[in-house]
Amino acid sequence: MESVKELAVFGGGCFWCTEAAFQELRGVINVSSGYAGGSTSSQQIEKEPSYEEVSTGLTGYAEVVKVEFNPAVISYEDLLTVFFAIHDPTTLNRQGDDVGSQYRSIILYYNNRQRDVAEKFIKKLDEGSDKKTVTEVRPIKNFYPAEGYHHNYYRLNPDKPYCQLVISPKLDKLKERFSELLKESQK
Repeated sequence: MESVKELAVFGGGCFWCTEAAFQELRGVINVSSGYAGGSTSSQQIEKEPSYEEVSTGLTGYAEVVKVEFNPAVISYEDLLTVFFAIHDPTTLNRQGDDVGSQYRSIILYYNNRQRDVAEKFIKKLDEGSDKKTVTEVRPIKNFYPAEGYHHNYYRLNPDKPYCQLVISPKLDKLKERFSELLKESQK
C-alpha cells in the first residue's frame, strides 16, 4: 500500500534556512527550494525565473520551499507550527539581514483546507499580540525549482559562514523546541 502524500509551500526568508529545517522533520519526504508567488512575464507565456531575477525583488516571486509530506506521520498543522517558529512572521519583506519582497513570509496553499487551517493558525498567533502577522496566504499558481546549487545547501555546505551563523542556530532551536517532530536520526 502506497503512503498518502501532500504538498505544502512556505516562504520565510532565505530558502536555504527553510529547507534545512523541514528536512529534519519526520514524515517529510522531500523538500525542494524554489520560487513562487510572482510573475516574470507580462505576456501570456510565463517563463521560469532565475535567482538573479528574483533577487532584484521586481518579479514578485518569493524564495520558498515545496514540502512533500505524509499527513499520516506529520500534520499540516505541525508544519505550520515549525514554519512560524523558524522565522519572524511579523516583519514585512525581511528576515534578519535578508531584505526584499523575495524574503517575505508567505504560505501558498493547494486546497481550501490548507487555506482555512493557515488562516486560523495566523488568527490564533495574533490573539493578544502587539505585533501582527504579515504572512501572505495565497493559492499556489506556480512553483519553479531553484537552480541546482540551491538544493540541499546546508547539507552540502555546513561549514560555510552563512550556514554556521544563520542556519545552524535555527536548527538548534528546532531541535530544542520540537524534538518530537524530528526524524530519529536528527534527535
